[in-house]
Amino acid sequence: MPLRADLLLHALATGWTRHWPALVAALLMVCAAVPLALPSHDALAASPAHTEWPTQWDGRALRPLATNAIEQRFAARFPGAIGRFTDGDRVLVLRQVNRPTRMLHPAADCFRGLGHRIAQVRLERDARGRLWRCFEAEGGDGSERLRVCERIEAADGTAFTDPSAWFWAASLGSSSGPWLAVTLVEAL
Repeated sequence: MPLRADLLLHALATGWTRHWPALVAALLMVCAAVPLALPSHDALAASPAHTEWPTQWDGRALRPLATNAIEQRFAARFPGAIGRFTDGDRVLVLRQVNRPTRMLHPAADCFRGLGHRIAQVRLERDARGRLWRCFEAEGGDGSERLRVCERIEAADGTAFTDPSAWFWAASLGSSSGPWLAVTLVEAL
């Protein structure tokens, strides 16, 4: 005897309405268990026990600088390591990045978030021929004027001046790490 489509649909609809609470509960339990099966965010973001930072930059000795509480909280979640240094005239923020992340964003975004006005954004080559994205940052009250330059260097020597371009190259496998993001800050 052939099955009629209307009877089949009725049987499915009736079964669904009777069992949907159990199916939803089972689905929710699976969803709740998925994060337990994945590595934790802390495990993914953990910094190596020790990062060997350069002792000089462009021929000038580097001295480590202390980080504040906000920087320490950010560094605890960052997928790599962060170090702050000075060469006597400039502050260097070095970030070793172990995997693609959106936590590596343009320095201009940080300065805007701190209330600075950004101007004169441009690409520049330094005396060694390295390409940098540079800008001027002025504090909200106009008392602080800074020149900020940044670049991201890949393990194979390629470099990026835009964190978004770096992110997509790293995510799609056309750039391999670890990477070193360098931000130079000097008073004007």
